[in-house]
Amino acid sequence: MFDRRQFLQFATATAGLAATGFSSEAMAQQGLRYGAPAPFSFVELKARAQAMAKTAYVPPQAPSPEVLNRIDYDAHGKIRFKTDLALWANGPSEFPVTFFHMGRYFQKPVHMFVVEKGQAKEILYEAAYFDMPADSPGRELPDNSGFAGFRFQEPRSGKLDWRKNDWVAFLGASYFRAIGQLYQYGLSARGLAVNVAVFNKPEEFPDFREVYFETPAAGSDTVVLCALLDGPSVAGAYRFTMRRTDAVLMDIESTVYLRGDIERLGIAPLTSMYWYSEKSKSTAIDWRPEIHDSDGLAMWTGSGERIWRPLNNPPRIITSAFSDDNPKGFGLLQRDRNFDHYLDGVYYDRRPSLWIEPKAGWARGTIQLVEIPTDDEIHDNIVAMWVPAEPARAGQALDFNYRLHWVAEEPYPTPLARVVATRFGNGGQAGTARPKGVRKFMVEFLGQPLTKLPAGVIPRPVLTASRGEFSNILTEAVPDDVPGHWRTQFDLTVTGTEPVEVRCYLRNADEVLSETWLYQYHPTA
Repeated sequence: MFDRRQFLQFATATAGLAATGFSSEAMAQQGLRYGAPAPFSFVELKARAQAMAKTAYVPPQAPSPEVLNRIDYDAHGKIRFKTDLALWANGPSEFPVTFFHMGRYFQKPVHMFVVEKGQAKEILYEAAYFDMPADSPGRELPDNSGFAGFRFQEPRSGKLDWRKNDWVAFLGASYFRAIGQLYQYGLSARGLAVNVAVFNKPEEFPDFREVYFETPAAGSDTVVLCALLDGPSVAGAYRFTMRRTDAVLMDIESTVYLRGDIERLGIAPLTSMYWYSEKSKSTAIDWRPEIHDSDGLAMWTGSGERIWRPLNNPPRIITSAFSDDNPKGFGLLQRDRNFDHYLDGVYYDRRPSLWIEPKAGWARGTIQLVEIPTDDEIHDNIVAMWVPAEPARAGQALDFNYRLHWVAEEPYPTPLARVVATRFGNGGQAGTARPKGVRKFMVEFLGQPLTKLPAGVIPRPVLTASRGEFSNILTEAVPDDVPGHWRTQFDLTVTGTEPVEVRCYLRNADEVLSETWLYQYHPTA
């Protein structure tokens, strides 16, 4: 599991993106030191990745491991990049770039380059770029060691202080984050996932080894960077075209070359945290009503079905696969935006939703959801990704292009009623002994199709389960005077402890009124 606290300490929680050109004179004014220029293009970067994939993997070497190991969590938090030295701090770009220092938890160097007119110059690391205590071990790190990562700051002419606010951060392996419309960091994306939750095979974490910041034309609202990916089983080239609007949009063009066979190759992987929510919480586990960065997986299938799968904190590692052909999109969303449901000053109610929009068709495969047990909020325990149907074999070159929407709500909302809550408790009827092995579910729907029902018409729930029997089925309007707010309740009787897949949607005659609620229920013995 990815330790999110290590990331969140160094990636501050607010917004900004775009970049314009630089000149050699502007670069000199920054106070940064640069290497010699060398030709660069994305085509050349792909060629390098392809050549690397034909050779044995050579892991990046940490400079001065003894020094880095002494830069622990506390020491790392006291090392801050000097914003006066930020790339493009004085223009011409509106969006300065600052850098993360290496340390015990970020020992693999990332080399940063600035590209202008087809020439790339490396930004050479110096300890003098950072504010740090006089006794910090960071002062002992040699020059040219590299950086741990970087972030884009808010625009210099924006309403926020760019020195204190950023909107995109890349840090650790191929992980990156962006804030959404609510100015808050939350879940992560990463370049590639290799063998997540594969039995008897360790997960690999390929690294972005080199990053190239392209210089756009003056006045551009877009920033472009390229990254070289490298890992034991794969090498690849990525091109990010990122735009800061009310949300953050990222267009990703990627080509990966496989060094070896990969059992589970995850494309556009998302990583989030789900501990508990209103549907399931152990008594007195924590004072807060809910704790999660995301509360569900949304899917828009190639056939047009809209699906909502609430997340679980399962009793063991569970991988769920949803087969599809050319999916229209999927994402991990935070639908519950009510502060009173969290009561936490870290603002879980503002965490961004992240939607993946495939480009040019992804053919056959599965959207896979990996849920890992957790007993704390410090671990990211949820992974969602696209896994191609064709086996990933050594020697292959795979192209995947897609858009990431870091938003508050889905970028392409369904016209159907949405699931807004999932709750469950003991089954049976009030005032009677509650039978064992029976669970009561309550699923709430809200949306315009339910506001248009004629008076006296009750929508019909369509229920299916992989096993078990339904009883006590009831659908009614929620008594809160909110138009189009309905709920379906039902009991499910099952034996055994294996998971049960349950589906429900609402319809009236031949008209589908809601998206499909899909839930994996884990009975207890």
